[in-house]
Amino acid sequence: MVELGENEYRTLSATEKLEGKASIEQITRENSLSYTKTMRAALTLKQKNLVRIVEKKQTIIWLNHEGRKHAEKGLPERRMAKALMKLGGISSIVNTVKMAELEKKLVPIALGWLRRKKMATLDPRTNMLQLAEPTKHAGIDEKLLGLLREKGKIDTENLSSEMLHAAETLKRRKLLDTDEKVKRTIEITPSGWKKIRKGAKVVAEVNQLTPELIITGNWRASKLTEFDVTLPGPVIHPAKLHPVQQAIQTVKQIFAEMGFAEIRGPIVETAFWNFDALFQPQDHPAREMQDTFYLEYPQTGRLPEKTLVKNVAKTHENGWKTGSKGWQYPWSTKVARKLVFRTHTTATTIRYLAQHKEPPVKVFSVDHVYRNEKMDYKSLAEFYQIEGIIMDKNVTLRDLIGTLTEFYLRLGLEKVRFWPSYFPYTEPSAQSTVYIPELKKWFELCGMGMFRPEVLAPLGIKHPVLAWGGGLERLIMLKLHIDDIRFLYKNDLNWIRRTPTRQ
Repeated sequence: MVELGENEYRTLSATEKLEGKASIEQITRENSLSYTKTMRAALTLKQKNLVRIVEKKQTIIWLNHEGRKHAEKGLPERRMAKALMKLGGISSIVNTVKMAELEKKLVPIALGWLRRKKMATLDPRTNMLQLAEPTKHAGIDEKLLGLLREKGKIDTENLSSEMLHAAETLKRRKLLDTDEKVKRTIEITPSGWKKIRKGAKVVAEVNQLTPELIITGNWRASKLTEFDVTLPGPVIHPAKLHPVQQAIQTVKQIFAEMGFAEIRGPIVETAFWNFDALFQPQDHPAREMQDTFYLEYPQTGRLPEKTLVKNVAKTHENGWKTGSKGWQYPWSTKVARKLVFRTHTTATTIRYLAQHKEPPVKVFSVDHVYRNEKMDYKSLAEFYQIEGIIMDKNVTLRDLIGTLTEFYLRLGLEKVRFWPSYFPYTEPSAQSTVYIPELKKWFELCGMGMFRPEVLAPLGIKHPVLAWGGGLERLIMLKLHIDDIRFLYKNDLNWIRRTPTRQ
């Protein structure tokens, strides 16, 4: 007769009731024990050759927010095909989109999938769509959308090969979310069945030595629970920093090690510091509402000292004493006083320079900036920007290239290239790119250059200033192999837990 602890007996009995084979979750519901206790009992039963534990990877899929919208309204290509059918099978893109009531951002997606699925053809000369065949039956991908809408979450193990292929397609279209788990099944062995028939003796086990057991000596007559310290314990998710915050701390540490000091500035800036002080004309397209968030209340802020404002105004109007002709227009203090959410952290660094005119200056900023842009896989209205400046005697573009090369090297990016570029307030200007070995591609990361005389002279700065800036999220996406910037702020706990903590 085999001796079993109480939890082992309850786990084995529960498995027997479930016809000798069941998942850990099913057995847990049957034996009324916790998952951890059931798993520990199962491991002990396995050591006694009474059960075997089978582990199998399980992939769960479900619709994300975009997927749920398409499940309700229909895929973009289906909506256009239906509209085209109502229009007699042939119509212009404009009329078809209007009939389908399709959002602007979905139009290119719909057209692409219409052609890929051979549901319609497009004449590029006339922009006329023609229905290839009146497909009324839903495709496999549409059936899977409906199934997920109905059931919520589905184990891919239960899907046919066609459905699995459709799931991959919907995942590439970013309509599905997935999660991988390990499914554990307990199965009674032939030896286990024999011992069950002979009966089992349940022995009360002691899993903790108390002072009372030791003093009375009762521990000698007690059966002590055996613990295998080599077995994996329960999964624990301790507190950790979000991957974006980890990246911010890494960047700050690198700059500090390179001798830079951190600076911060206000989120709400006057147009003077955000644009004018950087020699950006007041009629520049970037200042329009399409690119900038202007405050409605209050609408205006204070300008700095009159001498500085006067110098900036003259530089815009006629170049002042910079050797430039300026922008040749009447500069307006009314426009300069407008309040905006800062569109770049250069507004912070130029403020700092205005107050620290003597070299050496080595400062950086990692902070929020805001742009009035449509949110998609590569753009957000709010994001982080890395910004840095060096002001010293006789520094050159070569020093800037060396500084950025060293910065990227410390981030683990060994291959860096630079080429000439154009930016409004630096000259010469350049663009930096880094090579990502895993992707076998070069990627642009930040713009750089030397501040123009039109920027420095009004501030009273007489030494060259090196400047650079770029988006932090793009850097994180490349390091973590993410192709959608929105995913960084989705707060997917599984992804956050899986992402290793950076040292």
